[in-house]
Amino acid sequence: MSFDLEQIRNCLLSEPSPGQFVQEEGGEGLALTPAAVLFPIVLRDGGKTVLLTQRTAHLRDHAGQISFPGGRVEDEDLSPIHTALRETEEEIGLARQHVQILGFLPEYRTGTGFRVTPVVGLVQPPFDLTLDPFEVAEAFEVPLDFLLDPVNHKEHSLHYRGALRHFFAMPYGDYFIWGATAGMIRSLTARLGLHPA
Repeated sequence: MSFDLEQIRNCLLSEPSPGQFVQEEGGEGLALTPAAVLFPIVLRDGGKTVLLTQRTAHLRDHAGQISFPGGRVEDEDLSPIHTALRETEEEIGLARQHVQILGFLPEYRTGTGFRVTPVVGLVQPPFDLTLDPFEVAEAFEVPLDFLLDPVNHKEHSLHYRGALRHFFAMPYGDYFIWGATAGMIRSLTARLGLHPA
């Protein structure tokens, strides 16, 4: 299963659209903090990959989880693109001149009270990364085709805040990709028509 960049570009939103959103289980009715992440598709010679980070274990939000680079919207940010690129530079040192914005996925509303705008961008190697050791334990790449294949999307459940919550995960080697990151990947696969939204 492989998708060319035109197929991906055509399924994305051309502008952020808060009217279109994905709601994570358990987050209904929460006050929402605006945030943005970069969904970075790296154009490797051997095939497209997705650049992900593993958050450090001591962070207050989503400690130890696999995530896209990104974070909360700051007052000086002019748009979700500015937030995503600024946070990406701060977290992993990826300079914005390496990133070409393709479009947006629907806002993703987490069970922990964030409304996240996923900004999909192409990353052109070569590039160097400098990780912020406070926030990022590791940066790594996963083949895009692996993440887009619904066969690799495994259903899980856990008890959280007194209720049984259901979620998808994409185990890849030693990495357990789940939560909002997996939800945003599922949002892309739904828009590509690979499974019902």
